[in-house]
Amino acid sequence: MKSNGAQILINSLQSEEVEYIFGFPGGAVLHIYDALDTQDEIIHVLVRHEQGAAHAADGYARASGKPGVVLVTSGPGITNAVTGIATAHMDSIPMVVISGQVPSPLIGMDAFQEVDATGITRSCVKHNFLVRDINEIASTVKKAFHIATTGRPGPVVIDIPKDITIEQITPKSYPKEIEMRSYKPTVKASNRQIKKAAELILNSQRPIIYSGGGCVIGNASNELREFTRMSGFPITQTLMGLGAYPGSDELSLGMLGMHGTYESNMAMYGADCVIAIGARFDDRITGNLDKFCPNAKFIHVDIDPSQISKNVVADIPIVGQVKQVLEVLNEELKDKKLQDISKWWSQINSWREVDSLAYRKKSGVIKPQTVIETLYEVTKGEAIVTSDVGQHQMWAAQYYMFDEPRRWINSGGLGTMGFGLPAAMGAKLAMPEKDVACVTGEGSIQMMTQELSTMLQYSTPVKIINLNNGYLGMVRQWQEFFYDKRYAMSYMDALPDFVKLAESYGHMGILVEKEADLKPAMLEAFKQKERTVFVDIKTDPTENVFPMIPAGGAHCDMLLAGRDEMVSKDETDLNAV
Repeated sequence: MKSNGAQILINSLQSEEVEYIFGFPGGAVLHIYDALDTQDEIIHVLVRHEQGAAHAADGYARASGKPGVVLVTSGPGITNAVTGIATAHMDSIPMVVISGQVPSPLIGMDAFQEVDATGITRSCVKHNFLVRDINEIASTVKKAFHIATTGRPGPVVIDIPKDITIEQITPKSYPKEIEMRSYKPTVKASNRQIKKAAELILNSQRPIIYSGGGCVIGNASNELREFTRMSGFPITQTLMGLGAYPGSDELSLGMLGMHGTYESNMAMYGADCVIAIGARFDDRITGNLDKFCPNAKFIHVDIDPSQISKNVVADIPIVGQVKQVLEVLNEELKDKKLQDISKWWSQINSWREVDSLAYRKKSGVIKPQTVIETLYEVTKGEAIVTSDVGQHQMWAAQYYMFDEPRRWINSGGLGTMGFGLPAAMGAKLAMPEKDVACVTGEGSIQMMTQELSTMLQYSTPVKIINLNNGYLGMVRQWQEFFYDKRYAMSYMDALPDFVKLAESYGHMGILVEKEADLKPAMLEAFKQKERTVFVDIKTDPTENVFPMIPAGGAHCDMLLAGRDEMVSKDETDLNAV
């Protein structure tokens, strides 16, 4: 029997065991939608904006570990999705995006809804394809999923002209394996490099483990925990890596970087051996590179060779899957005697006494930190938490102790406002038995509010925790610190009634204006297992995120709450360690 290109595409996605497609129809993809309608294996989620489709697929992928799938039309369909594609690209999230294209004869003719999809997305995808032959559809889908999910994961775009979806052929069976001569990511690390790393680890006196998102994406949480507990080393995690190692464990120093804890940043500054696992030394972690870890040697483990020595030169580079590398490294270190680091721990514990996450409560005003602590208490730390971007994102990362991987879902690299709500929807579809909370702010939530409609249609009961301070909080904070309190365009003067807005979409809304009402409102929200609940919480508009490393500062230069001046390295004495 003959099949058209659209049917071959859908059959290929079924062969890849795709559960959900997040998309929005349009002229160039109507044959694909027609083919979707004739089957019931794949559920299509009709979003209200293509950016929401990409973020929802992203949230699904982060929660489940499976690739997210997006389907959009040509022109504005794919351009609307670009922000979500770039978000996934920066955070190494596996995603396959299928975009319609104008018919092949019209490509380059400025046809209706034509854009150069492959050109536009080239800089923010792992790879992209323009299908020019119906016989290439199945093999292209196979390649796309292979590329998206192996090596360093990332989004792949398949652009398909409309005429290719209409044409008919007798299809061949879907390929079980694919051979790509130009794409062969390193899987097994060099044993020689691992032995060199083990030798440095055995001789280090002030070691620290610096783990990143690669430990979550690479499913290396168990191996990381074994390595950390066997060594007894302190561990700090990036924003993207939270949960790979339990945040509540005594060996955990918390998050590091611009808004990291005092003890984690000071330990990084004072370390003589930094063991970087699945992290890329981005600017929010390193601060001023000239002042970064001045006395340390670096072991850098990453699946992507282009990331090693990109920002910080690695003394011992190890290219490979973090899970496999840690397995071998754990075996190499088993029964070996490490240095006595009790003095190092004594120094770290003295830094812990600073209590850099302490904050002052004021009567009559709800502190945003209290909101996150209450969320943690009510959910017992077991919820999947998505966030948007800004102050609320940092407070969620600081005060919600993530003890398991894939429970913390946020836009780290690109910093995309509007990410949280559709990502929560995708995460809920991936993990329907889990409580899912979206921590957001009144600025971010309005960028994707329309997805409340999608959430009603597809029954994804998420709890929205809106830290409403009337400001673009992080912008206001920087303006307070560095722009002489000139709050240019950071105040929102005309906000909706979020309770009524939620109710207009068929959901439940709760307004919280007093701290005494905070916990009862949270309990009520999470009691509603079948309903999305929008909890609008009026929080202190003057509160800032601390600690904070100012631009150009080193890890030892931190602004702390209640301090008029920066804490500097003069307060420490590493020579005694």
